[in-house]
Amino acid sequence: MKVTEAHKLMKDESALIDKLQAIVQQSITEEKLIIENLLHPPLEQLSTGQKISDRVARFGGSWKFIIIFLVILLIWIAFNSMALMGWRFDPYPYILMNLVLSCIAALQAPVIMMSQNRQEEKDRKQNENDYLINMKAEMQIRSLHQKMDLLEQDQLKALFNSQAKQLELLERLSRKIDALHIEPPKP
Repeated sequence: MKVTEAHKLMKDESALIDKLQAIVQQSITEEKLIIENLLHPPLEQLSTGQKISDRVARFGGSWKFIIIFLVILLIWIAFNSMALMGWRFDPYPYILMNLVLSCIAALQAPVIMMSQNRQEEKDRKQNENDYLINMKAEMQIRSLHQKMDLLEQDQLKALFNSQAKQLELLERLSRKIDALHIEPPKP
């Protein structure tokens, strides 16, 4: 009788371990795609225009560009204000300079917009990766909850079974004790 109870307990433990392994395997399977996407994001194929727009936007939004541009403007104004009349190519009110500045602004604005659009795309992809990371964490938490629920459920079942066996043993002992008290002592 004790051997069969031991075998039953071992089978119950084995079943519990099998259930836990199934939960772990399911969790691993669900996370595989997420991990693959995070580790190996698709490579970005940039066209020549996109590369140029990124470089122009990077340079156009730097202090180096601002300083160089201010120096060129100051030289332009100083030269056209102080040079001899024959050497001045853009006298005050600097109409040629205004035309050049307008052309630079007209060409630079769309290039910067293209670069900003690409940056928005990069940000969107980063947000998708963040979402995938959050999903992975959520799946891990869900898996842990399943494991805890399973352990709690099986432990309660085992506790009730153990208590039932203990109660049965106590009843047997009680009957044996009662049987000893009822029987008259043998001379």
